[in-house]
Order: sequence, then C-alpha cells, then structure tokens
Amino acid sequence: MTKCFLLLFFVLTFQASAQKKDTPNVHPFWLVILKTGTAQIMDSTQKAKLFEGHFANMKKLYEEGILKIAGPFGKNDKEYRGLFILDCASMEEATKYVNTDPTIQSGIFTAEITQWYAEPSGSLAHGKPKKKKKK
Repeated sequence: MTKCFLLLFFVLTFQASAQKKDTPNVHPFWLVILKTGTAQIMDSTQKAKLFEGHFANMKKLYEEGILKIAGPFGKNDKEYRGLFILDCASMEEATKYVNTDPTIQSGIFTAEITQWYAEPSGSLAHGKPKKKKKK
C-alpha cells in the first residue's frame, strides 16, 4: 500500500512539474503572505513612519518591476494582513526583497513566501476582459 502511494505521489509530482515547464505562458512568481508579527509598537508616530516606509518600499519594488500585486486582506482569523506577488528568480531573492520592508524589519509583519505559477496576461480589472480590436 505504501509503495503504491509513493509511486502515485512521484508520478503526480513529475506530471505537475512537467506541465508547468511545458506550458509556454506559465511563469514562476513568488507569493508572499504578510501576517501579524509579534512587535507591539504603541508609539503612533513611530508606527506611522514604519508604514510610510512600507508603502515607499512597495512603490520602489513596483517601479523596479519586482512587485506585481500588493494589497491588504479583509478581517480574518488567520492573522493575514497583506499579499505581495513578486517577479524574481529565486526564494533567496524574494526573501531579500521582502526583508527591505520596514514593517518586516520591525516585526509588525512576518512573511510566508512560496513559489506560485501564473499566466501573466490576466487583469485585475472588474468584469469581463475587454476584447482586443483586430487590426
């Protein structure tokens, strides 16, 4: 039974890996979930300065082409605070960029990072996509 399970696991893992590589428009990105950290910063001026740096850092990463999506989560019981999608080459690089955020450095947030695959031609615009005009 265990051998069958292991064989099935390896076959499915190989198949999923092959599908990602064989799909020309699918590219790796890095999904970052920001979670509530352990820091208890009560000074409102200090906290405002850290969040000012947080937003400035996101703008910088966006302008460099690294940050593709960012935004906060609504209220939830998972301590999820925000999400980033990063376009970079490795976990090490994604970690390096995440660690440039003052809210991460201060412990206001912690980050969970995992590789994520997507076809990057989508849009976050509401509603159905607009059809491209034929030339």
